[in-house]
Amino acid sequence: MSDTTLQIRLKAVRAQAGLSLAQAAERTGVSKAMLGQIERGESSPTIATLWKLSKGFRQPLSAFLHLAPQDGHPPVPVSFPGEITVQTVFPFDPLYGSETFLITLEPGQAHVSQPHAPGVVEDVVVTRGQIEVLQGDAWAVCPPAKGLRFAADQLHGYRNDTAEPAQFLNVMHYPSAP
Repeated sequence: MSDTTLQIRLKAVRAQAGLSLAQAAERTGVSKAMLGQIERGESSPTIATLWKLSKGFRQPLSAFLHLAPQDGHPPVPVSFPGEITVQTVFPFDPLYGSETFLITLEPGQAHVSQPHAPGVVEDVVVTRGQIEVLQGDAWAVCPPAKGLRFAADQLHGYRNDTAEPAQFLNVMHYPSAP
C-alpha cells in the first residue's frame, strides 16, 4: 500500500468521535499499539484491519481512505500487499447510503471478509475475467457482465481461480448511516 497515494484518516475520525486510543482499541478490536502506528504512519493496515475500523467506528470504508486524484486523473488504486487492489469509484454518499469500489484480483488470489455490520448488502458486478463469490459456506461463480447481490453481514469472500486478472465493481449498501 503506497503511503503517497493513501492517507489513513484514523486520527481525524477518532478525534471526531472523541475517543482515546484505548477507547478506540476497545471499540474496533485493533490494538492500541497498532492504532498508534497507523496514526503516525509507521504501519500500513491490511484491508481486514480497515474493515475492523469501519465497523468499530460505524463509518464507511471510504471514510478512512483519502485517495487524492493525481493531475486530474482518477485516484490511484491501492494495493494491499498479498491482498486485493482497491480503487474508490464513488466514496460514501449519505444520500444513497452506498460507496463503490473497483477491486482487482490477480490469478489465484482470494480474499475472505469477516461479516460487516448488520444489514449491509454488497453488489458485485464482474467487469473483467471471472470470479467466485463466497456466501456463507458456498462459492458461486460470477462470470463477466453478471452480478450478485448478497447480505454482507455474514462471512463472504472473492477468489480468482483463473489464469487472468479479474476486476469487479463492489457496491456497499448500508441500511442507515454506518
